[in-house]
Amino acid sequence: MAPKAPKFEIKTPKGTRDWSGADMVLREKIFKTITDVFKRHGGISIDTPVFELKEILAGKYGEDSKLIYDLADQGGELCSLRYDLTVPFARYLAMNKDITQIKRYHIAKVYRRDQPAVKKGRMREFYQCDFDIAGVYDPMIPDAEIIRIINEVFEGLGWHGKYTIKLNSRKILDGLFQVCGVPDHLIRPISSAVDKLDKMPWADVRKEMVEEKGLAPEVADKIGQYVLLKGQRDLLEKLQQDPALAANPSMQQGFSDLDLLFTYLEAFGALHTVSFDLSLARGLDYYTGVIYEVVTEGSAPAVPASEEAKEKVSKKKGGKPGDPDEDRSDDPTLGIGSVAAGGRYDNLVGMFSGKTQVPCVGISFGIDRIFSITQAAQKKKERKNEVDVFVMAFGGKDFNGLLKERSQVCARLWDAGIKAEFLYKVKPKLQNQFKAAEAGGVPFALILGEDELAQGKAKIKEMGLPEDHPLKEGELISLDNLIEEVQVRLARKQQLDSIALQAEGLKVVDGIKGEEVKAAAEAGQTAE
Repeated sequence: MAPKAPKFEIKTPKGTRDWSGADMVLREKIFKTITDVFKRHGGISIDTPVFELKEILAGKYGEDSKLIYDLADQGGELCSLRYDLTVPFARYLAMNKDITQIKRYHIAKVYRRDQPAVKKGRMREFYQCDFDIAGVYDPMIPDAEIIRIINEVFEGLGWHGKYTIKLNSRKILDGLFQVCGVPDHLIRPISSAVDKLDKMPWADVRKEMVEEKGLAPEVADKIGQYVLLKGQRDLLEKLQQDPALAANPSMQQGFSDLDLLFTYLEAFGALHTVSFDLSLARGLDYYTGVIYEVVTEGSAPAVPASEEAKEKVSKKKGGKPGDPDEDRSDDPTLGIGSVAAGGRYDNLVGMFSGKTQVPCVGISFGIDRIFSITQAAQKKKERKNEVDVFVMAFGGKDFNGLLKERSQVCARLWDAGIKAEFLYKVKPKLQNQFKAAEAGGVPFALILGEDELAQGKAKIKEMGLPEDHPLKEGELISLDNLIEEVQVRLARKQQLDSIALQAEGLKVVDGIKGEEVKAAAEAGQTAE
């Protein structure tokens, strides 16, 4: 007798999801692309606990500290789920004082009690892929390599020309606030407000500064003259010519850092994707120097995120205005946000180890947001597995299924490292074998026939070719050269798929924001 069904609703917690099938295949490809880049640059992997002592995480994230998941007291220790991978890394360095230089990468889940928008990759449980360079080096060389790594990752993902690395410096930003007259105790709160300029218009940000943070209106107006500026060396040179800014010690150091960074980025061939953007502040408290984040056309909201707009959307959906648990996947006032972010944090390790300081710089890639954009951009049918060859068999009236022969061929392919499978049926129908291959998105079928086997041959057929293609029905190959024949075709298909992707380009908007983003983009072009 079957047990009674539970009375509670069977679902995943808010801001989380299950992963399976084609989604897992795509996510694993993203992981591999990023990991390959990390290893190419000398990265070594570490792992840390999914939860940390609460006091380790406390005071490191500014206003975002309220998003930390606290756990119940377990055996006298107060713990919290990790908010990111950076603070645990700093704690790791503080505990391992013999490590003075390291290139580390870490791929793991983190947890934030943020307002979810699952379809846009804004989750409460999500993966981060971090790469950090820790240790004392000559200025700006590690920082430049991090920017180069960002470029390699997104080029490897096929995002050719469809992303921007927004870059700024905490030294420049702090100096700017000092020159404009921001009191020292308000510098971090004002930074957090400025950081919202990618979501909200300046008028709303200014209102937050004055009415919520207590900043003098004239000081806010001075800030507004600068924080909307962006460029590259041209903007740096313009700021350097401002006497008031040039006289500020923090600005002087920031100018020197960026001038050197731009020089190294040119040498690395990595400057073309960078935008020096004075609105970028990064809300986390531990940053001390260069900061950056990666955005795409879908990062910003289709509708400016004013309070009135948020309330209107929430009421339309029947929710409560400002409900922190409401999923905002369909909210046009919420964009995907940045898909990667990071910067320099030279003092974080010292917070745990006293006098010992280990300068660090790093980048964190948000896998779930990258996944959402990449999935929406794909036009071809997604594969549910990574099988490259489906081994089939067919025959006439006395056909025995050739199970032994199919098994032997699969074993040869597996031994050569080629992903392959066959239908678990003694006498399968050819039609059912093709259906199984098509369902999994397998690119090649290897068909065994009694007459062909007698000649030591089999037919290899690329799936999905158009009717008029000369190889639509496949071609005979020698089983003696099976592995070489398959490898040649797999390599050729991979090369052609890569060329097709580059030619087409990755459209990161369609499918995520739809007509709202198109309209917003057209409006922006008209305004320009």
